[in-house]
Amino acid sequence: MKKVLILIVVFFFGLPNMVSAQCAMCRAALESSGDVQAAEGINNGIIYLMAIPYILVGALILIIYRKVKK
Repeated sequence: MKKVLILIVVFFFGLPNMVSAQCAMCRAALESSGDVQAAEGINNGIIYLMAIPYILVGALILIIYRKVKK
């Protein structure tokens, strides 16, 4: 169980480096301004906002699984 948890944590912390998530409007606005730091900040913000619900749902499922297993 600990190996799976470690793998999940490593995956979520490595996720921002693997993906580039921007909506079409954000991408167009940031590409036209040419500010690379702002684009990276927007990317990281979108990824963190996207990851939090998955982490919460995963934790909830884990809690339910442990209670049902007992």
